Amino acid sequence: MNSALPPGYEISTAPERLDHALIHQWLSQDAYWALGRPREKQDLAIAESLNFGVYDSASGAQAGYARVVTDLSTFAWLCDVYIDPTVRGKGLGTALVSAVKDHLAPYGLRRILLATADAHAVYAEGGFAPLGAPEKWMVLGEQ
Repeated sequence: MNSALPPGYEISTAPERLDHALIHQWLSQDAYWALGRPREKQDLAIAESLNFGVYDSASGAQAGYARVVTDLSTFAWLCDVYIDPTVRGKGLGTALVSAVKDHLAPYGLRRILLATADAHAVYAEGGFAPLGAPEKWMVLGEQ
């Protein structure tokens, strides 16, 4: 699965390729939305989601991650999108979002949502836009 990836990288949904410890480190220590997330919670989230890994083609080392919570029928939530800081700026985030969209396209989902505080431009390149009617949406829990 390759969607506009820069040379030397690949994207996979193969669960056995995921580096659980590295994903936990990235998210719990560097991602504002998941700071302090316990490893057990992260492992459960991975187990119950559709996961995408970005990998260095030569070494196989994981360079990025994204997770989708979905019923594969009507709805998906794109979350935990993270690119290793040492490889940011190469277009991996945009390619990862594109790969997620391409993977989900055959299911004909009505909507794919996400939340971001600082990466609006990356997601806009992938076709995401602000909610058209935010007054319709409600949340239970953390905001």
